[in-house]
Amino acid sequence: MTGLFKRKILHPVIDLLKQGVTPEKISLSIALGGTFGCFPVIGATSLLCGLLSYFLRLNMIAIQAINYAVYPVQILMLVPFVRLGEYVTGSENFPISPNAILSMLKEGILQTIVYFWSATLHAILGWTIIALPAAIFGYFLFLPVLRKTAQKYRNLKGNSKS
Repeated sequence: MTGLFKRKILHPVIDLLKQGVTPEKISLSIALGGTFGCFPVIGATSLLCGLLSYFLRLNMIAIQAINYAVYPVQILMLVPFVRLGEYVTGSENFPISPNAILSMLKEGILQTIVYFWSATLHAILGWTIIALPAAIFGYFLFLPVLRKTAQKYRNLKGNSKS
């Protein structure tokens, strides 16, 4: 696991720092990639992260790598986001079990689509409530580590020129 972490996460981050990408930009890429990677609409996260990368001038590879890394978290958070949205709006709980979904499909595809649309809107509301605090927390969690790492590599670079 340590080798995988170093090869897939640590070394690419160090490479970005060596290329001159600021710790602030990398931390923002990580925080937003993680937050928007958990957006509860499957398939929308790559587009959202791409747009964020473009408009905020973030590293596309870094933000998309984090987006893909949090995909399991996105799946795990779908039901909690639906439930949070239902709680906030006072709606009834959407039946989220294979048997319940099969029963809905037997009643009619149109009704099932309406139910899923409602669940999706509740999930988006739940995600929206969590997104800003999560992004801020992620940014400030990674920023000191990245600044320290950047300083370490600046010092090594400065010492090797002597």
